[in-house]
Amino acid sequence: MQIAFAEASKFILIFLVILSSSITTTANSYIWSDLRRAPQEQRIPGQASAKSAALEGLVRDANGLPLGGATVTLRNLATGEVRSTTTNAQGVFRLLIVPPGKYKFDINRSDYASFSESSLALRAGDVIVREITLTPNSQAPAPQSGLPQLPLTAPTPPPSNAPAGPGYPSAEKSLELNGQQPPQQQLPAAGDVFQTQADRWLVAMPDWNRYGVGGEHPYVKRSRWDPFDTNKLKGDQPVFGKQTFFDFTGVSDTQADVRRLPTPTNVSPAQPGSSNFFGDGNQFFLDQVFIFSFDLFHGDAAFRPVDWRIQITPAISVNYLDVHELGIVNVNPRDGTTRLDSHIGLQEAFGEVKLFDLSPNYDFVSVRAGIQQFNADFRGFLFVDEQPGVRFFGNLSSNRWQYNLAYFNLLEKNTNSGLNSFALRNQQVFVANVYKQDFLFQGYTAQFSVDYNDDAPSVHYDDNGFLVRPAPIGDVVSNGKIQTHSVHAAYLGWTGDGHIGRLNVSNAFYQALGRDSFNVIAGRPVTINAQMAALELSVDKDWARLRGSFLYASGSANPRSDHARGFDAIEDFPEFAGGIFSLWNREGIRLTGAGVFLTTPDSLLPSLRSSKDEGQANFVNPGLFLANLGSDFDLTPKLKAFVNVNYLRFDRTEPLELLLFQSPIHHTIGVDSSVGVKYRPPLTENISITGGVASLIPGQGLRDIYTGRVMFSLFTNVRFQF
Repeated sequence: MQIAFAEASKFILIFLVILSSSITTTANSYIWSDLRRAPQEQRIPGQASAKSAALEGLVRDANGLPLGGATVTLRNLATGEVRSTTTNAQGVFRLLIVPPGKYKFDINRSDYASFSESSLALRAGDVIVREITLTPNSQAPAPQSGLPQLPLTAPTPPPSNAPAGPGYPSAEKSLELNGQQPPQQQLPAAGDVFQTQADRWLVAMPDWNRYGVGGEHPYVKRSRWDPFDTNKLKGDQPVFGKQTFFDFTGVSDTQADVRRLPTPTNVSPAQPGSSNFFGDGNQFFLDQVFIFSFDLFHGDAAFRPVDWRIQITPAISVNYLDVHELGIVNVNPRDGTTRLDSHIGLQEAFGEVKLFDLSPNYDFVSVRAGIQQFNADFRGFLFVDEQPGVRFFGNLSSNRWQYNLAYFNLLEKNTNSGLNSFALRNQQVFVANVYKQDFLFQGYTAQFSVDYNDDAPSVHYDDNGFLVRPAPIGDVVSNGKIQTHSVHAAYLGWTGDGHIGRLNVSNAFYQALGRDSFNVIAGRPVTINAQMAALELSVDKDWARLRGSFLYASGSANPRSDHARGFDAIEDFPEFAGGIFSLWNREGIRLTGAGVFLTTPDSLLPSLRSSKDEGQANFVNPGLFLANLGSDFDLTPKLKAFVNVNYLRFDRTEPLELLLFQSPIHHTIGVDSSVGVKYRPPLTENISITGGVASLIPGQGLRDIYTGRVMFSLFTNVRFQF
């Protein structure tokens, strides 16, 4: 603002001179070096001269270390007025807007000899800089200043946009123009100015209580248990040499869910004499997971990508399920209605090496091999998992482009915990994608991808004894043998995330093409041609985000034909339309009497799969249309609330009519409503409590399949992280 005003004033002044032709102006040009931003007001044409002075400087001990807490005093010799301040943790002091006059200048700190100057003249416009060395009381020699103690009188500065370079006087020339002789400066010894540190990670920081009453402490002592203090366990200091760091992360994740879902009575009912096809759907699920991540890496602990990394993350799950019907917790009804299970899985175990640095702007190419986390898009619509594989990744053009080229050979999953087992399942996934920042619009990032799922024929029973591969429906048994089949599906995708002006945008589109060697619903080989599209638009207003979204997944109109039109993903985990707060998304709703799920847990797609983790993709399904209205509210910095309402419809109902031998089945699924909160007591993710309640009021389509009873879920998640 000052620069622009100075320019305007300059041109106005020139214009007035030309008009009057009788005014002669004479100006002296000076260069004013203001590295420290002098406290006096900056001179611009038409502004009054400075009327005050300033004194600033640095106080050190005999070893060159800064002295905080020293008292700096100026006493006016004429009026007796006293101005004082205290040096900060860096030993810096500043006394601003000091009236001109002669002052007695003192510096005092306990256990150190005092510094005193009997007469210090301050004139209007002066900015005097001092560097003072204090010695302990046991070493009584007079303190010395590392810089000359003559005041450097500031000349009248030129406008802030004045040029600098040859032809303009130096600071010494400015002193001569003011009638003073520049002092003969003797540079201090290097030992008084620089201090060699053998290891920058072990520099001792002074104690500093910023506010004097507790609260924020910029410099604290090291702690082994506080993740926010300087801590070798959290990668704040090297564990070997000067560039090898170790980062440990420990997580305790507790999830509890009380729910009511459609549940069949099966052959052996839990209550003798029960004749209802739909039994008691009340259930309780509790899952306690402990995650331990060990990350050893070599690098700069800053923006530069690491040179190499080794990371191992085991996880332990202990889970409990209580239902009110037999044949749910296990295929054997004699196992009752409760199940307590535990499992240890290896979720990460990989090595990473940076192959090339492509530019000074941190463009690079790296490779990662082993069990690793991967998400194929922004919202988890297609493939989200922790699987063994090899991944090449990096960026270009100062991070404007990012890319991945990856191959994964999938492991079997533990049925009840969802963690990795130690057996391969003979399924491969290939991923190639590229991200472009500021695509078409600034702030919008687009991703273009090609993904391929190669799922070979196999027979697999889950840990509870149920057949999940192939799905136990349709023509699964032929000539007394289980009819296995392979699925080969390619996905062409365009997804995006970011904002266009004030409008937040998230979008996805996938085209699935391929072949299923024998689809059990169609009873024949089928070619795959299916689509999925999603769009979310939101706007932020103060502490609220208002959101609207829709999702479309195509369905199969003719389930017995050789064309499969229903869209299915590889291993989705969508954060969309309410995410985990939506009952339709978070819960698995079984298709009673068919041996498959209408929708599997943590999925929006009604894909009629036996299991999302252990089953095979099924492209003969009813598809989905979803419309969402929701809001996120930042009620306090610690508390956030979520409200969502989803309207759900089947795209096609013919696959359901074929499986259930029932017609007609209407398209309306119902209305899914949810309210949730997330509370972070320490304002970080180290402790978070998430909870909510969701309900699904059945529409006519669900009433045709099940009953009119409202489904609900009351859930909570408590997470502790070190």
